[in-house]
Amino acid sequence: MDSLWLDFRHAIRQLRKRPGFAAVTIFTLALGIGATTAIFSVVYGVLLRPLPYPQPDQIVQVSELDATGASMNVAEPNFLDLRTGSKSFVGLAEVNSDVVTVTGAAEPTRANTSAVSQDFFKVFGVMPVIGRAFSTEDQRPNAATVLLVSHAYWQQYLGSSPDFSKFKLVADNQIYSVVGVMPEHFSFPNNTELWVPRGVFPKDESRTAHNWTVYGRLRNGASIGSARSELDVIASRLKQQYGVDTDMSTASVLRLQDAMTAQVRPALLLLLGAVAFLLLVACANVANLLLAQAASRQRELAIRSALGANRGTLVQQFLVESLVLCGTSGALGIVAGRWGVDVLVAVAPKDLPRLDAVSTNLPVLSFAVAIILLLAAGLGIFTAVRASSGDVRESLVEGGQGQIAGPQSQRLGRVIVVAQMATTLVLLVGAGLLGRSLLRVLNIDPGFHAEHVVTMDLAFPQIESDAEKVRRVRFVDELFTRLRAVPGVDAVGGSDNLPLASDFLANGTFWMVKPGQEPKTLEDFQALGRNKEISGYADYSVASEDYFKVLGIPLVRGRIFDGRDTIGAMHVAVINEALARERWPNEDPLGKTIEFGNMDNDARLLTIVGIVGDARYRSLERRPAPTIYVDFRQRPQRGSLLTVVMRSAMAPAGTIAASREIIHELDPNLPPHFHTFQQVFASSLAGRKFNLTLVSAFAVTALLLAAAGIYGVMAYTVARRTRELGVRMALGATPRDVLRLVLGEGMWTTALGVVIGTAGTFALTRLISSLLFGVSPFDPLTLGGVVLVLAAVSLLACWVPARKATRVDPLVALRYE
Repeated sequence: MDSLWLDFRHAIRQLRKRPGFAAVTIFTLALGIGATTAIFSVVYGVLLRPLPYPQPDQIVQVSELDATGASMNVAEPNFLDLRTGSKSFVGLAEVNSDVVTVTGAAEPTRANTSAVSQDFFKVFGVMPVIGRAFSTEDQRPNAATVLLVSHAYWQQYLGSSPDFSKFKLVADNQIYSVVGVMPEHFSFPNNTELWVPRGVFPKDESRTAHNWTVYGRLRNGASIGSARSELDVIASRLKQQYGVDTDMSTASVLRLQDAMTAQVRPALLLLLGAVAFLLLVACANVANLLLAQAASRQRELAIRSALGANRGTLVQQFLVESLVLCGTSGALGIVAGRWGVDVLVAVAPKDLPRLDAVSTNLPVLSFAVAIILLLAAGLGIFTAVRASSGDVRESLVEGGQGQIAGPQSQRLGRVIVVAQMATTLVLLVGAGLLGRSLLRVLNIDPGFHAEHVVTMDLAFPQIESDAEKVRRVRFVDELFTRLRAVPGVDAVGGSDNLPLASDFLANGTFWMVKPGQEPKTLEDFQALGRNKEISGYADYSVASEDYFKVLGIPLVRGRIFDGRDTIGAMHVAVINEALARERWPNEDPLGKTIEFGNMDNDARLLTIVGIVGDARYRSLERRPAPTIYVDFRQRPQRGSLLTVVMRSAMAPAGTIAASREIIHELDPNLPPHFHTFQQVFASSLAGRKFNLTLVSAFAVTALLLAAAGIYGVMAYTVARRTRELGVRMALGATPRDVLRLVLGEGMWTTALGVVIGTAGTFALTRLISSLLFGVSPFDPLTLGGVVLVLAAVSLLACWVPARKATRVDPLVALRYE
């Protein structure tokens, strides 16, 4: 311990003697450790941290798979059969979530509400902290309506009152009694605020209506593989029994955590790999600095060896010095990482799953400490081996030059720079490919215009009668009329689906049916479903007449909705070009009649009266899907979630304030939710921009570190070769010859790094191919541009020490020769 304490004190003195070296080394390592800690915090919180439920690995998500292997939500009749026939689960539960307007609390709210079946809370192992859970009686048809509230909703809107009897919450024309409060951090799924029993509502009868998300808890001893095999057997039996009346061919069973994070896993692993590369570049830089410092201390080490210090003692000294360096850097890196986590959470896409689980917790700190100790051991051993190799006593000879200063040391320094350059090239290529992908996405014509459009989300109660349909249409007409009178507002429309606002759109099977052949019963619909020649599949959207004008979706042929299209008139539809091309490629679809009553329980035929341009709804990166638009005035029952769109020349704040006042005057119990359409558009690209920003930041940082690395090696080489360069110049070498010599060595090192890095990019690009759009993983333009940038930066880094070499005075260089 005395020896270690002496080495520790000596290490502190060494750092104080070389403040420049200490500052650069500590900053470099702190940068790498801080970035790695921050990204690992996100990866751990999203991908690795166990879900906050008892035995979370037993919780799974069950989905249907069709004949092509595509995953779908579960139809309710299929769910009931799976639940009845399966023996692998303690419980299976179905869930459907929606946004509803809720009154009866402190103020009207738009609340995320989930209808859950009997075993839902059993599956998650969660019970109310106040009150009770749903009983079997609560799940029966026509039972008294009750609900559970989230802890946050209870505090904010119910005043944390333990007396539930004074609250009667109204949602979708139903009056609910509050019976319990869920635990503080439970809001599954989709930040749910209210849970209602599924059993009180009518059951779905269709096996092709994929409306339900299903979760299950495996029995002890049951595996995901055995559960999947069991459900596959049941699915096969149902397919044989019902044929085309069910889409399910097999079933998918995924661990819930894997299902929740499947879309973001590749991007997060890419970021973790990028920051690991950055840490490698930082370590290479520090290794070069330590190597240079060890060379300058060669004489000191020789004296210590001559006085009796053995190699083990010298190795211990370097390990302690490395530990002091890495420990100081690690402490600063952890602080920086904690700040970085806050920044990442702030800039991360809001739909990133489990974002609330991201923090600098004990596992993350343990990871950071492990990185610090690993770096300390690796750098310390590397430096000690290089410094104590060979017979260091030779350095006592006047003019002697130890091994570190010789060609072998120079080669090692260049090997480290080659590794830096190769790693930096990989990062730069990754950033370049992501950047070009984003540019390709931004250059796509979305089929609409987002500028100067304000959106207002409204959640109406479900319509249950024809009289309510009439009242709803009158209310929306009055709302549109008053909004059009707002100064600066040019046009007002509405739809239940806004482009890029959600991945989930209503869609289903429609049929080309002639007048007089409308289905009347479920059996009639099933009979239509068996005739594939007259069926098609399309998105289904409710829209008003000016919706297309506000968003700039062009009319291609025919007409859009107008005042003639009342509830009692012939029901009409407008389709997009994608559907016209797919279903009527060689004929005019105008005047054709289709049946799409399975979407809104209205079996009246729809006559196609117009064709509009394609708009990208789900994503800019996905082709427009075939879409059928119906008139809001004719089928308002589908528009319980209505997004009003307003094209306005005035500032959004003024339009929003005026619109909020109008809504409050028309219905004070209808809370609006405002955005600009440009905000919606930007949010749809948030994930891609997030990935690009971080990878680019890592790549630029790595480039700067690599440039500093090659500058350090060349500067050190020039300093050690001063006498050699003096001899060359004394023998007739010109400054241009010396410049060419030094630059040639530096650029040769860069070229070797580029070659190795290019080979490394082939492995990287295969990993990130799923994140690219419109760009080949082996894009030569990106690779060529990155190589030019890296060569230019390297040339600049080599130029300064090369110019210094040309100014060597042969007389000074040879004075002590």
